Amino acid sequence: MKTIGLNLFKHSGRTAAAAASMLLSACMVGPDFEKPAAPVSQHYDAQAEQQLGGAGAPAGAQHVDLDQKLDGDWWSAFGSAKLDQVMRKAIDGNLDLEAADATIAQAGEGVAAARGGLSPQVDFGAQALRQRAVGQPGPAFIGNLYTFGPQVSFDFDVFGGTKRLIEEQAALADLQKHQYDAAYLVVTGDVATQAFLLASAKAQMDAVQILLADDRKNLELVRGAHQYGSATQVDIALATTQLAQDENLLPPLAQQRDTARHALSALAGKGPADWVAPDFDLSDFELPPNLAVTLPSELARERPDILAAEAQLHATSSAVGVATADLYPHLDLSASLSQAGPGLGTLWGVAAGLSAPIFHGGSLEANRRASIDGYKASLAVYQQTVVKSLTQVADVLQAINHDTEEYQGQERALNAAEVNLRLNREGYRAGEISVLQVLDAERSYQQALIGQIRAKTALYLDTAQLSVALGGNSSGAYERRVADRNEQ
Repeated sequence: MKTIGLNLFKHSGRTAAAAASMLLSACMVGPDFEKPAAPVSQHYDAQAEQQLGGAGAPAGAQHVDLDQKLDGDWWSAFGSAKLDQVMRKAIDGNLDLEAADATIAQAGEGVAAARGGLSPQVDFGAQALRQRAVGQPGPAFIGNLYTFGPQVSFDFDVFGGTKRLIEEQAALADLQKHQYDAAYLVVTGDVATQAFLLASAKAQMDAVQILLADDRKNLELVRGAHQYGSATQVDIALATTQLAQDENLLPPLAQQRDTARHALSALAGKGPADWVAPDFDLSDFELPPNLAVTLPSELARERPDILAAEAQLHATSSAVGVATADLYPHLDLSASLSQAGPGLGTLWGVAAGLSAPIFHGGSLEANRRASIDGYKASLAVYQQTVVKSLTQVADVLQAINHDTEEYQGQERALNAAEVNLRLNREGYRAGEISVLQVLDAERSYQQALIGQIRAKTALYLDTAQLSVALGGNSSGAYERRVADRNEQ
């Protein structure tokens, strides 16, 4: 009898599996997700694009190539092997990326757990009890009873609630991957930003040191002139004040340098004392002459934050299907095989069950309405994310446009200061002007140089921000990380 029961139990399992295969293609209630329409606009800021891409663009200015896509790593456009080295260290060691990686794995297990609902569920059960029978002639019967054995159940998922749940979990897993790509983009953007700030601080500090040397020479000469009666105490006070004011330029620049260096250590997942980033010079970078700018319709398929918002929208759409399926009947099949004792033998059973909601106090309908509201909210978030993305690109394009104007103005000021310094030195050698005038010309030149450094730094920073705002070719960064890991 045990053999017969076991065969029947196996037959029941095969029946459940066969029924499952027939019903897996059953209807799925709820909406089928469709990707939102891409932006129809062909421009971010037409005026900025014309300024940077038109024939009237200033000579030497960066040129926008509209409807072009970034190739490879976006930071490679700056032509710095040192920057690439630090980028690789940050990508490999950044703890935010490590956390995002683990979160993706967690989301993948959520998909696997949901997918398990499509398979028969096999459990083992055991029960022991002691019972006393009364009310019959003769003494009361007291005895022990136990049962143990496997149990199989299968939900046919007739209306697709489980499949919608799998779809929801898969969308949430995609969301985590896109959030990894977004974190990757933030990390690489921050590394470039801190490298530029570090190089800028170093260049400005070098210029300030020369400026202070000129101030000290000027103060020394004024004091000497005072001894001979050709300068007053007021002149000495003015020279002393100028030196003190220029000395105050150094501490903020040193703070900027140290902060940038510490930030690079943190981005690489290290403490400032455990790893020190190499010194960067502005000469380590070259400003890319051409700026690849994808169209707005492509931006919606490239930026990880937009793709993450789309995945969230997909998840909320699937949640509507899950809540809708709860309004419909559930059909399941179960089978059990158990050994009962003492001396009762083998018990088996097969049962089919149908349950349909009738009254739940309105909770099921409320859950469905709530899921629809959640979808509407996610749709608005998606649309707002797209609008913000377009605005960010437009802002950076205008920033580069104005940075170019400022940089060219600083270049003219620096060239004029250089000519003035050369003429003053020639006049001093000819005995036509005093050394104080030469020092004043040197000081003006160093001030113009500091202004030019700051304007050039702004160009580097905003050029990097443009790549970040366009998505930085970061879509698929997680897949590339996995591929690299598998190769190792």
